[in-house]
This record gives sequence, C-alpha cells and structure tokens, in this order.
Amino acid sequence: MKKALSLIAFIAIISSVKSQTLQDAYRYSSTELSGTARFIGMSGAFGALGGDISAMALNPASSAVFLSSSATASLSYRNLDNSILYNNGTSTSDHSNIDLDNIGGVFVFTTSKESDWKKISLGLNYSTVMNFEEDYAVRGNSANSVDQYFLNYANGIPLELLQLQGSENISDLYSFLGENQGFGAQQAFLGYQGYVIEAENDNPENTEYFSLIDEGSFDQRYAYAATGLNGKLTFNAGTQFKDFLYLGLNLNSHFINYENSTELSEFNNNPESLTSEVYFGNSLSTNGDGFSFQLGGIAKVNENIRLGLTYDSPTWFSIREETTQYLESNSPMDEFVSVAPNIVNIYPEYRLQIPSKISASAAYLFGKQGLFSFDYSRKDYSNMKFKPENDIDFQDLNRNISDSMKAASTYRIGGEYRIADFSLRAGYRFEESPFENENRVGDLTGYSGGIGYSFGSINLDLAYSNASYDEGTPIYNIGLTDPVNVDRDLSKVVLSITFGL
Repeated sequence: MKKALSLIAFIAIISSVKSQTLQDAYRYSSTELSGTARFIGMSGAFGALGGDISAMALNPASSAVFLSSSATASLSYRNLDNSILYNNGTSTSDHSNIDLDNIGGVFVFTTSKESDWKKISLGLNYSTVMNFEEDYAVRGNSANSVDQYFLNYANGIPLELLQLQGSENISDLYSFLGENQGFGAQQAFLGYQGYVIEAENDNPENTEYFSLIDEGSFDQRYAYAATGLNGKLTFNAGTQFKDFLYLGLNLNSHFINYENSTELSEFNNNPESLTSEVYFGNSLSTNGDGFSFQLGGIAKVNENIRLGLTYDSPTWFSIREETTQYLESNSPMDEFVSVAPNIVNIYPEYRLQIPSKISASAAYLFGKQGLFSFDYSRKDYSNMKFKPENDIDFQDLNRNISDSMKAASTYRIGGEYRIADFSLRAGYRFEESPFENENRVGDLTGYSGGIGYSFGSINLDLAYSNASYDEGTPIYNIGLTDPVNVDRDLSKVVLSITFGL
C-alpha cells in the first residue's frame, strides 16, 4: 500500500504543509525605501505633500494635488554590503544590481467652475516594495551540531517509516512521507538515511533516536543565496474638494517572487563520531499574490501648512511554495553517503495577512522657495496571521508571532530648497525593530539627499539614500539555532525623469 501511495505522490509531486517560520513572516512583511528620486531624496516624507508619483502610492490623496497630468520613470542602482558574523567566524559580501524601481503616471481632469469638487485624478503606479537579492557565505566553530535538527524531527516517528521497503528507493519513500506524514518526517528520513542519526533499537515501532556524531567542536560553513522581489501595482483615484481638501483611494495588487538556496557544511574530528562530515542543502521557491487598499486625505490648513492622514488596510496574500533538499555525509573511514531524493515538494497554498498601518504627516511650505515635511506611521506586526487559522501548525506559529513581534513606528523627516530651476533635498528616517528581541532585527537608521532640475515640462532628479540595520537569523528553526548575524548597509542611487502630459 505504501509503495502505491508513494508512486502517486512521486507523479503528482505534492506534499503536505511545510513548516513556515517567523523568518518567512518577517521577510514578506519587510519594506525598503523605493520610488522616485524626489521621494527618496526626502526619505519618503511625503504624506502631506502629494504632487509626486511615489507620494501617490504612500497617500492616495496625493494624486489630486497634481496641477496637470504627469508620468515618471525611475532607474535605481542598489548596493547591499553585508558584514557577517557566525560564532567566531566573520566574512563580508557585496551585491549590486540595476533595476526599474518605479514607473507611473497620473491623469488630472478639471471639473466645471461651479462645482465644489474642483478636480478628479486617476493614477497608475508600479513600485518595488522589497528586493531580496543577496548572497553570502560564512564559516565558524560551534559547540552545536546539525544532528540536533534531525533528532528534533525524528523522535516520535516509528522506525518503519524511515526504512526502505522491498524495491522502494530514496525518492519513493521521501515522496510518500511528504504526502502522508509531512515535512518533519522527511527531515527525520534524511537524517536517518544519511547516517546522522540512528534508532535506539531495530524494532519497527521504535520512536527514539540518537546521534552518530559525538559531542565536541564543529567547524561549520553556511552559504546563502537569494533572488526575487516584492512588488506593488497601484490603481488610484483622487479628488479635490474646494481649495483645502484632497481625498484619494488606492487599490493595490501585490506580488511576491522569491527564491533561495542554502547549504550547511559541517566537519568534526570528535573521538566517538561515526559521521565526520555533513552537507545539508535546501532550496525554496515562493510565488504569491495579494491585495490591499488605502484611504487617504490631505488638508490644506492655510497657504503654509498641510496635514495628511492615510489608512493602509491589511495585505492579504495567497502564497505557493516549492522546495528541494539533499543530505550527504562522510565517515572517518571515508564512507561517503548521498541522500538526494530529486523530488520537488509542491505545498498547498496558504494565506498570509500582513497587518494594517496608520500614517500621519505634516508639512510646512515656505512659499515656492522650499518646504519641510514630517511623517509618522505605526504597524503592529504581532497581528500578522498565517491562515487557515484552524491549522495546528499555523496556530503555534501565530502564537509565536504574537509573542515575538510588536508594534513598530517609523519616523521620516524631509526638506527641499529651490534655487531658480534647481531643487536641493535631504531626509532622515528611523524605523523601529518589529521584534521584541532586537537581536533578531535591530532598528533601522537612514539618510538621503538629492538634487533636481526643471526644464519646464520635463524634470530630471537624482537621489542617494543609505540605510543600516542588523539581523540575527537562526540557521534553522529548531535544533541548530545558532544565529548568523548580519550587519547590513544598503545604499541606492536613483535617477528619475518626469514628463508633463
């Protein structure tokens, strides 16, 4: 019976729910500063200003501030410098790329002079929410072995499920376990077949295991490579009421495209070890789509003061994932073992709800000479939810999110000063960590500057931004939880061109 089921699973390449982690929740809820050069030059402090394509994606009322139709395209050079620490080992990495950071336009329609509703605006904008591109490798010594990862999953699983039966091969059993027992059983199988762990006895009903790796010191190398992005396409409608109030609505279509591959290599010469080398590789491919909406308003208190308010709804994602794995090991007698199922695990679609956000902003305009702007926003990351919520694994994960994450505030300050056709800009931002334990992710500090020149109906803008923060990510969710500590330094150079339509 098991053989027949495994054949079906192999053909369908379907497995049961993967073990999602806190890191997944953080990854898909993270954002970075992106948009037009004018927006970035002022660190995104645009909630009460409007009149910019990226400001429209921040506060939907911004489109109604435009005096005429306009379109903008922005090209960015992004550079990520990482300083990595793993136990006593250090390394660095540098990754850069050029991408279309933002493109959009707004069409402005004026109404009759007798109407209190002076203007209607319609806009469309694409922006990059988060870029996942990076790679690094780090080596260090640990007192913890990867054997604990496999032991955590194996204990409680009957031995007969981990042993090949009859003509069954590695791919057959790995596929069967994923389809019928789940992610944890697959990990136990890899550890057992890869001679990292062994059963306490030969009884097929045995559920207790021990390690074939002796305690001591472990030389470990961890390599990580990722690609992909989180993007947002915004459909906007705005209006102006009399001369003092701007209102707007955004309907947002989100997408996630993320891939990563990791490998942990572990070496030991501990006296009683029967396994001296372990190579454990994993790859993940994620695709998702989502929806959110925004409601916003800008009030023109007088000729100098502007106030803005925006509500961002939760973002509702549907996410699909695929994984592959392999495990290789070697003994002091050079007995090499490879467990490579060559199976793509395709997991059932799940849903992720990113929390809502409230933003308030204020700006002071010095006539046509310059301006000063301040934005504040708050998002409660502890309200993030994996769904369906009646799934036992998701219930545990959601409790972990509630306990480990918190409400976080973001502060942005920006200014612009005009000299004839030139504009000079500068900005600063501070983002609180979304984690209760800031060793997991630290606060972000960023600054920016920029310059622009108006040719009349065409504006050319250039901006530079820099942000730095720390992350401490456990290698695995259980067992080997030693953190890889990464000090990130992210810089961007953005060039935008804006056309009057």
